Amino acid sequence: MTPSELRYAHLSHNPESHFFDAKTMKFFGDTMSNYKVYRFLVKIKRYDESIVECHELMRKKPVMGGLQTSHFFADGTFELVRGEVVE
Repeated sequence: MTPSELRYAHLSHNPESHFFDAKTMKFFGDTMSNYKVYRFLVKIKRYDESIVECHELMRKKPVMGGLQTSHFFADGTFELVRGEVVE
């Protein structure tokens, strides 16, 4: 899956999301070309203790003062998932 395919799937399933909005990305100094998707699904443990398999969206280079965190999108629903990586 490419970052553009992930973006399309996320916006198709979650049209109210502002994660990939041009204004949001510009605020953080980000572009779609700065993203890559990890090729394997990652298990994320949510704060409610449930475990979800996710696609990991990573930045190639840091933006806005060194921000280089990954974001996780649930496989199937493509919702943004918060939590920590398991395994």
